[in-house]
Amino acid sequence: MNAKIRLFASLIEDEAMAQVERTASLPFVRGLAVMPDVHWGRGSTVGTVVATKGAVMPACVGVDIGCGMIAVRTTLKPEQVKPHLQTIREGIERRIPLGIGPYGMNSRILPSAQARIEKLEALAERNWGDKNHMNQRAKDWRTQLGSLGGGNHFIEVCIGRPYSADPEVDYAIDSVGYPEEVWVILHSGSRGVGNKTGTHWTNVAKKYAERYMYDTHLPDPDLAYLVEKSEEYHAYMKELFWCQEYALLNREEMMDRVLTELNYALGTACCADWCGTVFPLTYGSIEVERINCHHNYVSKETHGEETLLVTRKGAISANVGDRGLIPGSMGARSYIVTGLGNPGSYNSAPHGAGRRMSRGAARKQFTLEQVREEMVALGIEARIREAIIDEAPGAYKNIDTVMHDARTLVQPTHILRQIISVKGD
Repeated sequence: MNAKIRLFASLIEDEAMAQVERTASLPFVRGLAVMPDVHWGRGSTVGTVVATKGAVMPACVGVDIGCGMIAVRTTLKPEQVKPHLQTIREGIERRIPLGIGPYGMNSRILPSAQARIEKLEALAERNWGDKNHMNQRAKDWRTQLGSLGGGNHFIEVCIGRPYSADPEVDYAIDSVGYPEEVWVILHSGSRGVGNKTGTHWTNVAKKYAERYMYDTHLPDPDLAYLVEKSEEYHAYMKELFWCQEYALLNREEMMDRVLTELNYALGTACCADWCGTVFPLTYGSIEVERINCHHNYVSKETHGEETLLVTRKGAISANVGDRGLIPGSMGARSYIVTGLGNPGSYNSAPHGAGRRMSRGAARKQFTLEQVREEMVALGIEARIREAIIDEAPGAYKNIDTVMHDARTLVQPTHILRQIISVKGD
């Protein structure tokens, strides 16, 4: 194995390991940490941390720039929420556009979204002198802010309790004597504008490789890179960081809408809102803690005595004290964690369970009835349909194996189980 590689996964497929080796072979790669949830991806594996010097690989970041998780611990108790699961789920689905295409757009821009749009416009003005610069990537980015997307993006209302490391306590349902709280967790990214930006610059990097005639030396065309001395590198980095900010604000907007729906459905606060019905606006009153972390992104960091460009593709930051979230599959447990600052991982941790089979393979193996029955048996309120069969729990790795492998990277503080699951088409 290449000396640059640091392996934190007890299980890794041969195809994924070969991909890791190809990425590590590039001369500007200083090191590569393989996370416990590693699996094959475009260009480089998902679940890897790649530290580079003097170059960036757009396909290594991917097309869902800034994709990540947000979690909020609330003051609510399970007994307040359980009688209203369907009502809450349907309310969330009304407030947040789900899926892609026309289903992934807001019909109007709410005041809360407008404030966030203005932040992004101001950032664009500072970067390019033009608040509409990113319109060239996706002209509808404003109406998508506050939308979930499809694939593995989700919103969940969960019951959480402090992590004890005792399986009989942590995995029990409705344990007596252990405090339980209501958490909301959400997974999404930069939507269409991130997708178009990532695709554009991956293609630019490939043309760049052809222009400077190093394309024939690449172990994979999707590992094409931009060097720091080039104009293309700096143009990409500006758009990349803008998309990462978009992704963070997109999650914030959706989380605020979910908290508003919880208040409305439970009658904890109310006043007239924009559509003439009774909605609460004081959602912050039920919020105790908020965690918002990217897991597809680039960051300039110092490790040892060297300043590096760290690309986390399916990994979260886990510096000492960093708060993060590692979700399981639909139907499995999720973990709130605190980083331990392991230098071998470039202070990183896994981003979730990780797929163990492709979407195509999952569709062949699981049926609508199977997934629906599994959700009912687990007591999870969800709208199961054909479009999300490839998200069946069995398509993902065991989250407990992932967390065991991550024991030197993070310390779990809370363990969560879903009671409501909302997925995008």
